Amino acid sequence: MREVVFDTETTGLSAASGDRLVEIGCVELVNRVETGRTFHAYFNPERPMNPDAQAIHGLSDAFLADKPLFGDLIEDILDFFEDSPLVAHNASFDFSFLNHELSRHNRPDIPNARMIDTLALSRSKFPGAKHSLDALCTRFGIDRSHRIKHGALLDAQLLSLVYVELTGGRQIGLGLADSMIDSGPAEQGHSIIGSRPARPPRVHAASAEELERHKAFVSKLNDPLWDIGRDEEGLAAA
Repeated sequence: MREVVFDTETTGLSAASGDRLVEIGCVELVNRVETGRTFHAYFNPERPMNPDAQAIHGLSDAFLADKPLFGDLIEDILDFFEDSPLVAHNASFDFSFLNHELSRHNRPDIPNARMIDTLALSRSKFPGAKHSLDALCTRFGIDRSHRIKHGALLDAQLLSLVYVELTGGRQIGLGLADSMIDSGPAEQGHSIIGSRPARPPRVHAASAEELERHKAFVSKLNDPLWDIGRDEEGLAAA
């Protein structure tokens, strides 16, 4: 199963109030494993950056001035998404900005049915705990020492690790043998999942020769423990 974990950075907190997307980072997962395929881009928001937002992600008006517009890369983004489920932390926030940008170019919204919200998953699994990305990385022992400021691609990579842990870790269910047997060709740019052929089961029963050797070995033992009970039964009968 293919999924895309993504994160965004913005000029502020409200797309409805005119804030815009300035960065997106995406990580591809297949069967909960990163394939190595990513998508990352900065955008010129065509409006000033909110100082509070800049303090979080460090993206300034000067840095974004020569970056492409969202519309310039809209096809690349949708091509990377394909029709896969989209995983995000506090996903309604990211979806609102993403759909706002799509609507500006007369594109249909991405439906909420494709949304997987790791914040909701965390709240369900760990009620009463802290649910920030930093807190979840700490909970699962994920190294975030290189996360000085928020960055869409870095946060998506960290979130992909968190998502795997929230959904059961690397071994999902007991279907490992099936995934190893299913070895269809991989698409260009995707990792190959389950490409090894299934091996026949190994025989674990002792052969006739081994049984005879074992019998001969046992016959040479002096006073084996399993005969003590028999000797006591024989004395009692006598």
